[in-house]
Amino acid sequence: MEGVCEKGLLEYMRKSTPPPFLLKTYMLVEDPVTDDVISWNADGTAFVVWQPAEFARDLLPTLFKHSNFSSFVRQLNTYGFRKVATSRWEFCNDKFRKGEKDQLCEIRRRKAWVNKQQSVALTGQAEAAAVQDQSDEDQRSSSTSSSSGYSSLVDENKRLKQENGVLNTELSTMKRKCKELLDLVAKCAHMEKEGHEGPKLFGVTLEVQGEMEKKRKRVEISESASILLSQACK
Repeated sequence: MEGVCEKGLLEYMRKSTPPPFLLKTYMLVEDPVTDDVISWNADGTAFVVWQPAEFARDLLPTLFKHSNFSSFVRQLNTYGFRKVATSRWEFCNDKFRKGEKDQLCEIRRRKAWVNKQQSVALTGQAEAAAVQDQSDEDQRSSSTSSSSGYSSLVDENKRLKQENGVLNTELSTMKRKCKELLDLVAKCAHMEKEGHEGPKLFGVTLEVQGEMEKKRKRVEISESASILLSQACK
């Protein structure tokens, strides 16, 4: 008799205490901090997971110690939740409502065979959503990579244009210097050609000291100009 009473008491305590999964889910839905990820619908009769990827990545590990959105959906199904919208992840259970936390103890886990097809359907939808989220993330990454590559090409083009401008300036400067040196050589050659002859004796030109010195200087100038010209034009 005592054993029967103890068993009945344990059964009563089990039925009067909500399952941990439901309590944790209710906490997430109720928390206003996470309303942009998961919250009640407009009339509080169901809850909506607005951002499945963020929900799985940031919230599930804090209470359920995993980050699998499909597993979370399967758990909901075992407790009789239904997906009530096609355009978003909205789940409903008649005993899971805003402001009625005391009714959670009336929600019981279903037998594994009761609604197997529904569980498979919800899991497939969750996995499809995960694949779509990954695809969107890959597209964003690809777009970011393409944008970065384009920016690099633009920067490289600007750098090459700047270097080209510098080279053109240097080329113009060298051309100007070459011309100046050529003019100098021509001038020295003209001075050499037009130089006055020295005095003559019996028809022979005499080299006086001053004329010899001038001639030597003109030769030195001509040689220096030629050296500078050859160096500048290399």
